[in-house]
Amino acid sequence: TFAIYLMKLVLEWLKDEVGGLAKMHALNQQKAKLLYDAIDGSGGFYRGHAQPACRSLMNVTFRLPSEELEKAFVKEGEDRSLDGLKGHRSVGGIRASIYNAMPLEGVESLAKFMAEFRKGH
Repeated sequence: TFAIYLMKLVLEWLKDEVGGLAKMHALNQQKAKLLYDAIDGSGGFYRGHAQPACRSLMNVTFRLPSEELEKAFVKEGEDRSLDGLKGHRSVGGIRASIYNAMPLEGVESLAKFMAEFRKGH
């Protein structure tokens, strides 16, 4: 019964706070676009894992020119309260999970950090 109650709360949040499923999908597209634009506009500094037609709206994955820069990116991100950016242990790289509960402002902060990090390195 707890799972049913929890689902009720999530569905109420989706309806009342977000405005429904279509608005949530549009918001998720907007959030993903911010990060993919940062990757695609980096002149190759950031390199996405997935082909553009297969990109995820929930997990944006990419690499930097070196593992040392990836470690610095994760560390500097943590210093800015951008946590959980380290990629999967078998794949490496960076993974930004931007699921439904991630606010647009958090994704905007990450995109801004990505631009600043690229300029600084």
